[in-house]
Amino acid sequence: MRKVLVLLLVVAGCGSVPPAPSLPAPVTVSSAPSTAQSSAPSPGPSPVDVQESWRITRRGAEHEIEGYADQVSVLPGESFRLRVSTTAPRFTAAAFRMGANPAKVWQSREVKGMRQEPMRLVDGMASAAHWRPSLTVETAGWPEGAYLIRLDASTGAQRYVPVTVRSATTAGRVVIVNAVTTWQAYNLWGGRSLYKGPGGFAGRSRAVTFDRPYDHDGARLFLDFERAALAVAERSHVPLAYLTDLDLKPGALDGARAVVSLGHDEYWSPAMRDTVTKARDSGTNLAFLGANAVYWRIAMHGRTLACDKERLCRLWRDSEPESGLVGQMYDCFPADGVYRVTRPGHWIFAGTKGRSFPGMVGPESDKVSRGSPRNVRVLAESPFSCGGRATVSHTTYYVAPSGAGVFASGTMRWVCAMRGRRCGHGVPAGAAAFTRRATTNVLTRFAQGPAGAA
Repeated sequence: MRKVLVLLLVVAGCGSVPPAPSLPAPVTVSSAPSTAQSSAPSPGPSPVDVQESWRITRRGAEHEIEGYADQVSVLPGESFRLRVSTTAPRFTAAAFRMGANPAKVWQSREVKGMRQEPMRLVDGMASAAHWRPSLTVETAGWPEGAYLIRLDASTGAQRYVPVTVRSATTAGRVVIVNAVTTWQAYNLWGGRSLYKGPGGFAGRSRAVTFDRPYDHDGARLFLDFERAALAVAERSHVPLAYLTDLDLKPGALDGARAVVSLGHDEYWSPAMRDTVTKARDSGTNLAFLGANAVYWRIAMHGRTLACDKERLCRLWRDSEPESGLVGQMYDCFPADGVYRVTRPGHWIFAGTKGRSFPGMVGPESDKVSRGSPRNVRVLAESPFSCGGRATVSHTTYYVAPSGAGVFASGTMRWVCAMRGRRCGHGVPAGAAAFTRRATTNVLTRFAQGPAGAA
């Protein structure tokens, strides 16, 4: 979107993360240092070992430790390399599989720390592609899923590096998609994102690269907009597959029962949209758990995401409105309103309690618009003021000719609300049970095949 205050958007979206659940015990760590190493997974944790949280407790100074993976996703058993820069003499890396029960699956030996060269500007992009590899991580034995690699400097500073161990097949499964293109679009590492650069919006990058660390703690958008939904999906016990949006290529969704777009999924390439549209037209259900999805029409060139927001990167609605796929389209930022259920008898709301939830609409919202399918059904209609303009946020459902069902929450705080009061923004405790149950209803029915029945 044309938003300059991107940091306000992210902060407004979901607030803080809830306390960590109990985790399996850590694996044994070797203390032997090295400058670069191939690090195979250690044996599984013993139930008698001391438990360890996946959480960062100290971020440290800005460049005390940071890094990135040279692969956004890998198949189980494949390797990736970490490129790490640190001012500490030593560091370790640990891999945590996120989801319903975050668990540590791997720990490196100590690695000799190295302060990599400063970032370079490459065609206006902040890049760390010139950084040397620090260690190679082997994923043999790692289950499919979304992972956070936590970098721990010997000085105590910590950062995350996200990696997805993607599914080799999605047939018969509900596919969870990490919105990595949107993560990268908002990434301000090196002082440049698609929204901001020296001097503000005018100094923004026209393209960004995955060859650099993420800003903040390294996993801000995953934690804010995806982690809670991932936990709900795994607790639903439906068969799941895991991809990133960069993996949405021809054949990737063959036989999939459903595809789930999470809380902030704004940047879509033609290949991504074509793959998801063809899946829907073959009977694969779709769920959009956020708002403002399929907004910018981007180009991918290897590990570079191009979107100048001018001539070469236009809004999808300029040529092919996103409402034709999602069922609705982006309408408001900043949004803040009371979520109101208007069709409580719909199967998506079966078993839920409550019909009105303050603060659950925001900070961005969608509504039924031009291009929405004629048979779209509004399940929740939430009136509010968008900067003085009267508007509404819609939760919608429609059935494609293939019989596929398409659900869209219409609010970016749907996933945030899964945390109840911890979401902030006045969201009540009851919103957690409501959104979790409704999402579970969607996943359970979608896992059975074309959902139909609007």
